[in-house]
Amino acid sequence: MQPDESQYLKRKCRTGDIDVHPTEKALVVHYEVEASILGEVGNARHEEKKDCQKIIRLRSLNASTDVSALARKVVEECKIIHPSKLAEVEHLLLYLQNRKKPSVEKKEKKPSKPRELLPFEGMEIDEEANINKIDDYIELLYESMSEKIRGSTLILHLSRNPDNLEELLHNETLLGALTRVLREDWKHSVELATTIIYVFFCFSSFSQFHGLITHYKIGALCMNVIEHELKKYDLWQDELEKKSKACEEAPENQSLQKEYEKTLKKSQSLLVRQEQLLRVAFSLLLNLSEDTRTELKMRNKNIVHLLVKSLERENEELLVLVVSFLKKLSIFLENKNDMAEMDTVEKLARLVPCEQEDLMNVTLRLLLNLSFDTGLRTKMVHVGLLPKLTALLGDDKYKHVAMRILYHISVDDKSKSMFAYTDCIPQLMQMLFEHGEERIDSELISFCINLAANETNAQIICEGNGLKMLMKRALKLKDPLLMKMIRNISQHDGPLKQLFIEYVGDLAAQIKQEGEEEFVIECLGTMANLTVPDLDWELLLKEYNLVPYLKDHLKPGSAEDDLILEVVIMIGTVSMDDSCAVMLAKSGIIPALIELLNAQQEDDEFVCQIIYVFYQMVFHQATRDVIIKDTQAPVYLIDLMHDKNVEIRQVCDNTLDIIAEYDEEWGKKIQSEKFRWHNSQWLEMVESRQMEDAEPYLYGDDTDALEQPDLFYSTDGMMAPEPGLSPDFYSQFHSQNGDFNACNGADGRPATAYGFRPDEPFFHGYGSTR
Repeated sequence: MQPDESQYLKRKCRTGDIDVHPTEKALVVHYEVEASILGEVGNARHEEKKDCQKIIRLRSLNASTDVSALARKVVEECKIIHPSKLAEVEHLLLYLQNRKKPSVEKKEKKPSKPRELLPFEGMEIDEEANINKIDDYIELLYESMSEKIRGSTLILHLSRNPDNLEELLHNETLLGALTRVLREDWKHSVELATTIIYVFFCFSSFSQFHGLITHYKIGALCMNVIEHELKKYDLWQDELEKKSKACEEAPENQSLQKEYEKTLKKSQSLLVRQEQLLRVAFSLLLNLSEDTRTELKMRNKNIVHLLVKSLERENEELLVLVVSFLKKLSIFLENKNDMAEMDTVEKLARLVPCEQEDLMNVTLRLLLNLSFDTGLRTKMVHVGLLPKLTALLGDDKYKHVAMRILYHISVDDKSKSMFAYTDCIPQLMQMLFEHGEERIDSELISFCINLAANETNAQIICEGNGLKMLMKRALKLKDPLLMKMIRNISQHDGPLKQLFIEYVGDLAAQIKQEGEEEFVIECLGTMANLTVPDLDWELLLKEYNLVPYLKDHLKPGSAEDDLILEVVIMIGTVSMDDSCAVMLAKSGIIPALIELLNAQQEDDEFVCQIIYVFYQMVFHQATRDVIIKDTQAPVYLIDLMHDKNVEIRQVCDNTLDIIAEYDEEWGKKIQSEKFRWHNSQWLEMVESRQMEDAEPYLYGDDTDALEQPDLFYSTDGMMAPEPGLSPDFYSQFHSQNGDFNACNGADGRPATAYGFRPDEPFFHGYGSTR
């Protein structure tokens, strides 16, 4: 209720009891304030009463103090104590003078939590802040700098009590005065700026007050303060560097040395105050950034630059705050790109590892958010984070986050080989075998799957009894992810493939049992990778009766497409063996492949692998005759020889060349088709050239242009092959297993989409939290 012209305010103060402070050398004076609003005739229209207390601290009180003189001084200076209370005050002072401190049992010191943010430590308040004196505190804001600091400090003590915020909120005079003083005087006093920003920070801790802070534009003002302080810090550093260099150049000059030490001590003192200011300001902005629109405004004012610049500090509490803010911002692409430009990863690398647990945790989580970016993952490797993160795998507090970052790094092929130079793989193998009968954590096994795709890593995995233990565990638990890891190991050439020969029977048994489909797919893929000459495929197929299984699973719809594709790849591998190719041809697999080709003609992966099977079979006389004379496979190959997919065209050309060599009739058809295709391409080019207005004459003034020999087709690929040409002619193009090296996959076979199918994204089974 506000007094009008016919009203005036009357206040009364009644002194109550006077007590001693329970722990300090101080008196506690209890008093009652009565406020009345009187009307024109002096009658009370509204009355309010409130109990208050005042603490009088007696720092000079000791064993030799004159208690009587001190009691008189207290009564004279404290207006709320009636002179009649002098004897009582003297008695209480005498009690305080003789009171002994209670003995406190020493306890074991525990690690302390991060200290509460204080405006400036060490300043003592002579009296407790009182909400009823808020008008007096506001008046102090209009006085000298020291009074402004005192007034703002008293207001801060009120603000730190959440129960007072609602009442302070409605005092527009207070908020306006604080805003004005901050805007005008923040450059003149770090203490004043810190205290006032801390007052608004108390409001920012509650979302309902964010509109108030936005109204007074405190956020923008805080960013100006931070930017200014960071520039000051750079100037301090430059000055220190100059004086340090001067001392190095003239070490005998004692005056320069003293001046440097004086400047260093002064800058360290200023740095403490500045970092308190930065902590309060960043804390306020972090609270305001709950609203993404406000966060966007901060980004437009270059908040990321200010935060990354602050990463150079040594204050752990400030670093925890800054890294937490960056982690929150990093979930947005624009902020992540800003961090990449500011070399954030390089600055974070020095914090890993660190002794402060909170700082360590938040730094790792920021790196995890940044590790989703390919370029930043590469930077992490370049700045030496890989061995540091690997060392954290042995620490239970950090190993899960560290493993997720390492998993992301292992996605990049260029980074996979770097793991071989750390002790990461032995640690992972130990974790795998410590799981007992339980399924392995998906993030752990996914990490291992990526690493196994590199040959050097695979060799380390297989050292000792590595492969044996993996196979034993995979076959026992029927774990498809563990078998996927084994499959990646099996794709590498050389000695690694030889290690799998003794397990071929176990893999074939799993396929025959037709268990869990995902597990069977991985077993099939592992067997299909074993392109080794020492393996007796014919004996294996007969022993486990796999031919009917392969044929039955070529029918469209008989199983999931992934399983059918693995069956086709498996047939391509076994077809390298002459006797196996004959066995497959007699079983009717070739017509089944053609039927599957018709059904999957839109899927390049299926088409390429089926054609590769035909390519393998045309090397063998028995299967070549079946393909050429009894099937329409050559027709399909001719249709596909000009496919858009380079891989398909390449395999088709190689297969058709062999067919043309052994069958004269098909050789003419293939030659004719190639001529027709080249001719159509030439005519299309000529027509397009004639449509260009800028070139009225296709060949310019050169009338003999059409007579140039290099304009005619080459006869390569169109002339009938020499009668005596055999498959040995192609030995220069293919490996010992009959695969063309021109193909891009392992062992010359067409590269499969294994591990990169669009419906199988990389493992991201954990959320990216702020």
